[in-house]
Amino acid sequence: MKACWHAMKFSTIALLAGVVLWLGGVTVAAAIDVGKAAPPAEARLLDGTRFALREHAGEVVILNFWATWCEPCRAEMPAIEAYYQKHRAEGLQIIAVSMDDPKDEAKVREVMRAFSFPAALMRDASLKGYGRIWRIPLTFVIDRQGIVRKDGWYGEAGIDLPLLEKTVTPLLLEFAR
Repeated sequence: MKACWHAMKFSTIALLAGVVLWLGGVTVAAAIDVGKAAPPAEARLLDGTRFALREHAGEVVILNFWATWCEPCRAEMPAIEAYYQKHRAEGLQIIAVSMDDPKDEAKVREVMRAFSFPAALMRDASLKGYGRIWRIPLTFVIDRQGIVRKDGWYGEAGIDLPLLEKTVTPLLLEFAR
């Protein structure tokens, strides 16, 4: 009986350690701190061009995670488009990363025909520093110096024109080219 208790105690400790390690992997996104440098972001866009965050120094970047089957995601896209149209000449970049299954690429392309901002499929992106994306829509805002100014893991999940104006417009005005 004593040996069984020790084995059970060891198994419980091992299980808890495994849970902590697993949670550590999930909470990588918590390492994204507002006011700190944004993690690297790279992707092959739907049009075949490449996006690398490091190449957009001096621009404000909105990184948005979405999916075709996500109604809140689809609901916010017209606001993102309107904001992009209004401000892209001021040094605004947007990349919409679709979390759709790769077999649904045709759906992603169809949805994106209505929008002018660039998009990529998650399978074609390297965004490990943003953690395991388990909640969408999810949006990060990165300023002209590469500093995270909005961490999408906190606060409301969605984004609309008033929030874009409040969060992004001041960043566009700072150090404008």
